[in-house]
Amino acid sequence: MLRLHRRNMLQPVGSAVSRHLSTSCSPLPPTPLPHRREVHLWYIKPEEINDSSSQLKQYMDLLSPCEKKGVLSLSSERHQKNAILARTLTRTTLSRYCDGRVDPGSIKFKKGLYGKPEIMWQDGDNIIKPPLQFNLSHTSSLIACAVALENPIGIDVEENERQTVKSVLSVAKRYFTVSEVEYLAAVPYPDIQQKEFIQLWTLKEAYVKAIGRGFSGAPFKNFTIEMGSDKRAPKMHIEADSDCEGLADNCQFALMELNSSHVVAVCMERDQEISGDENNLLRLKVWRTIPFIEDELVSGTETVNYICGLS
Repeated sequence: MLRLHRRNMLQPVGSAVSRHLSTSCSPLPPTPLPHRREVHLWYIKPEEINDSSSQLKQYMDLLSPCEKKGVLSLSSERHQKNAILARTLTRTTLSRYCDGRVDPGSIKFKKGLYGKPEIMWQDGDNIIKPPLQFNLSHTSSLIACAVALENPIGIDVEENERQTVKSVLSVAKRYFTVSEVEYLAAVPYPDIQQKEFIQLWTLKEAYVKAIGRGFSGAPFKNFTIEMGSDKRAPKMHIEADSDCEGLADNCQFALMELNSSHVVAVCMERDQEISGDENNLLRLKVWRTIPFIEDELVSGTETVNYICGLS
């Protein structure tokens, strides 16, 4: 997420729309696991859930004691609500891929090598434990969770109209590599320059999240993103003078727009078992959800606009 300017702190799931109104948390419909090079993305729009709804209380009940403590420590009701929704989206999304046999509230997490959250399967669980990889990103108006199999994944979401405090080039010179700054400086129109900046930022953020390092662990000046053309996938390379450990250049990228209001970048470690030019493109399925209430498959609709790197 761009950190530069903030304001105050069911029928089968594959059907177009599945709606099941309930006063209690009904079982979530199982979802088939993603294929290789395929990413599943589920998102919530906080505005679609009433702040005082009983559904929000049910979501809170899914959280662990530590998660509840974190929610209650937040200063505003809006931040508390979004934190509840983010954790609920993660739990319910992962539960869908366990054949309906894992309650969202029972899922436990652990931290990976660099602190990235991972599923901690419980010993004795009488279920198939799929090698799920996941990542979460959010703005005040949209929360998204991406899921893939085996290969580490990162996602970042930004609002199209997000503005920086300083000029785009001023911010880029501080955070981006020389070649990225030159790329932006060559864009003649300010509105297009702003758009390209947001896309570059989301791609770089998705990358550092995919490798588990985050913004502070892998400063953006250590690697360059080269934007693709004609819907080709963006590419990246590590800067020669980088002294940052844990960087990898075997990743593939994709960029899309949601609801004509948000830019979404996805980065996934390249599948070494698949070769050929087609390996440059990811496949994507996208759902809008209100967990336990409504799921809508929006892939192939006007809601999702592929920018590059997707087949």
